Amino acid sequence: MAVLDTDLDHILPSSVLPPFWAKLVVGSVAIVCFARSYDGDFVFDDSEAIVNNKDLQAETPLGDLWHHDFWGSRLSSNTSHKSYRPLTVLTFRINYYLSGGFHPVGFHMVNILLHSGISVLMVDVFSVLFGGLQYTSKGRRLHLAPRASLLAALLFAVHPVHTECVAGVVGRADLLCALFFLLSFLGYCKAFRESNKEGAHSSTFWVLLSIFLGAVAMLCKEQGITVLGLNAVFDILVIGKFNVLEIVQKVLHKDKSLENLGMLRNGGLLFRMTLLTSGGAGMLYVRWRIMGTGPPAFTEVDNPASFADSMLVRAINYNYYYSLNAWLLLCPWWLCFDWSMGCIPLIKSVSDWRVIALAALWFCLIGLICQALCSEDGHKRRILTLGLGFLVIPFLPASNLFFRVGFVVAERVLYLPSVGYCVLLTFGFGALSKHTKKKKLIAAVVLGILFINTLRCVKRSGEWRSEEQLFRSALSVCPLNAKVHYNIGKNLADKGNQTAAIRYYREAVRLNPKYVHAMNNLGNILKERNELQEAEELLSLAVQIQPDFAAAWMNLGIVQNSLKRFEAAEQSYRTAIKHRRKYPDCYYNLGRLYADLNRHVDALNAWRNATVLKPEHSLAWNNMIILLDNTGNLAQAEAVGREALELIPNDHSLMFSLANVLGKSQKYKSVNCWNFY
Repeated sequence: MAVLDTDLDHILPSSVLPPFWAKLVVGSVAIVCFARSYDGDFVFDDSEAIVNNKDLQAETPLGDLWHHDFWGSRLSSNTSHKSYRPLTVLTFRINYYLSGGFHPVGFHMVNILLHSGISVLMVDVFSVLFGGLQYTSKGRRLHLAPRASLLAALLFAVHPVHTECVAGVVGRADLLCALFFLLSFLGYCKAFRESNKEGAHSSTFWVLLSIFLGAVAMLCKEQGITVLGLNAVFDILVIGKFNVLEIVQKVLHKDKSLENLGMLRNGGLLFRMTLLTSGGAGMLYVRWRIMGTGPPAFTEVDNPASFADSMLVRAINYNYYYSLNAWLLLCPWWLCFDWSMGCIPLIKSVSDWRVIALAALWFCLIGLICQALCSEDGHKRRILTLGLGFLVIPFLPASNLFFRVGFVVAERVLYLPSVGYCVLLTFGFGALSKHTKKKKLIAAVVLGILFINTLRCVKRSGEWRSEEQLFRSALSVCPLNAKVHYNIGKNLADKGNQTAAIRYYREAVRLNPKYVHAMNNLGNILKERNELQEAEELLSLAVQIQPDFAAAWMNLGIVQNSLKRFEAAEQSYRTAIKHRRKYPDCYYNLGRLYADLNRHVDALNAWRNATVLKPEHSLAWNNMIILLDNTGNLAQAEAVGREALELIPNDHSLMFSLANVLGKSQKYKSVNCWNFY
C-alpha cells in the first residue's frame, strides 16, 4: 500500500476502502450534491443552445450537426462562435426526442448522472495517480492507494465550482468532454499493462484507442484534445522516469553517461510520442478545416484584457485571471454565472494591490514545479507531476496564450483542472498528517471541507433552478457586472414588471455605456410606455455604436413611425433588412408603415415577404386580408385567407377576417362552415 495511504489512515475507515464500496459512496454523494437541480428550468445559455436551437428538432437533418456550431449556426457564418461540439448537440437531440419536447427534467437528470459517473470513474483515475501502475499476473491493475483515491474522488464529487456544468444543461459539453478525456487517459495507462524486467512495453492498440477517445472528447468540447498532452507528460515523466534534476546535474558535470540516456534510446517511447503528435496534428488540421472562416470575433466586453494595447497590461491581467481561477478552486464560495462586463476591472499598473495575487500564484506554482521535477522521492515526483499536469494542461485552451477566448473567468472550464487540484490537496493532507501529531484535527478539517462543500453545492444548485434566482445571486458577487443587471431586467420585463426592469436596464447602461442590447431593450419598454423621445435617443445611440444591430434599427423605425417621421422610419427598416436579410418581423413593420402611407402595393409586398420568411406569421397574413378587403379586392382577399388557414388552421383571427370577406361576397354557406369557439 502506498505511503500516502498510510498517512490518511486516520481520516477514512477501512470499511469503505474496497473499490466497489468506494465507487458507490462517491457516486451517491455526487448525486446528493446536485439532485436539487433536477427539476430546474432552462436558464441562461440553455435558451440559445437548446430551446432556440433547431438542430435538436427532427426537421433538421442529422448531417447538419456536423456543419453547425454549438448554437445551431453554420460554422461558415461570420457570426458563428466556432464552438464545434456535434456529439454534445446529438445528446441534446436524443434528450429532446425521448422527452417528447423541451422538458428540462430529462436534460437535468442526464447531467446529474453524468457527473456521478465521472466521479465514480475518478476513483480509478486517482488510483493510478496516487498508487501507480502495477498489474497482477492476469493483467488486472492493483489499487494501491484506496484511501487517497477515495478522498480525492470525494473532494472532486462535492466541489461547488462544478455546479455550472451540472445544473446548467449546456454544461454537458464539459461533462462529456471530461468523461472521454478520463477514458482516454485510462486507456493510455492500459498500454503499459504488460511488463518485464526491461520495463513497460506499450500496446499500439491502446495508444490508438486513447487517441480516438481524445478525438471524441474534442467533439464534445474543444479542450478534449489536451488529453494527448497529458498522456505524453505521463509517459515521459512517470513511465519513462525522466528525472530533470538528474539530467541537469549530468549536463552541468558533462557526464558522458548522458549520451546513453535510456529514455532517448527507448524506441517504444519515441513511437508512442510519434503517434500522439500525429494524432494531435490530425485533429487540429481537421478542426481548422471545419472552422472555415477563421477564429470567432469577440468584443472588448467579453475579454477586455485581450484588447489592451500594452503587452505588459495583457500579461498582468491574464495572470490575474489565472489567480482568480485558482482561488475559485481553493475557496469556491463566490460563484457567478458570468464574470464579464466590468465584473473584474483591468489592472493597469503594477502598483495595483491585486498584483499580490499574481506573486502568490507563481510562488506556489514554481515551488510545486520544482518539487515535481527535481524531488529525489519518485513517489512524490509522480503525484505532483500528474497533479500539476491535470491542473494546467486542460486549462491551456482557456488561458489566452494561443488564441483570444470569449470570457474573463468561466467556472465551467475548471471541471477538468479541478482533478489536479484534488490530487494536490489530498497529497497536502497526507504530508500534513505525516509531519504532525494532531491527526484528529486534520481529519476534522477534511471532513469539514467535504461537508461545507456539499452544502454549498446544494445551495448553488438551487440558485440554478430558475433565471431569477441565478441572476440575483450574482449581484452580491459581481455588482459591477452590467450583464447581471441586464439579465435581471430582462427577466423582470418578461414577467411584465416594466418599472423594475427599467431600473435594472438603466443601471446596466450606466455601468457599460456601450451596452447596445440593454439600450435596445430599454428603448423597447419606453416605446411601449409612449416615452418616444428617450426611446429614440437610446436606439439611435445603439445603432451608432453597433451599426449592424438589426433589431435596434427595426425598433428605431417603429419609434420613428410613431413620431410620424415616416421617411426616417422607412430608412431604418431598410437598414435593418440590409443587415439581416431574413427578418420577417421587420418586413411586417415596414408593411404597416406603407399601409399608413396608403402605399398599398408596397405594403402587400412587404407582408408577403414576411410570410415567405415565416409562414406562421399570423399578423402579416391578417393584415393582407384586411387591406385587400378594405380596398375591394374580395376575391384576392379570400384566396389569401384560405392560403393562410392552410398553414395556420386554428388561428381564430384569420377565420374571423376571412368570414367577413365571405360575408361581403355573399358566400354565407362558406361562412357557416367555420366553427368559432
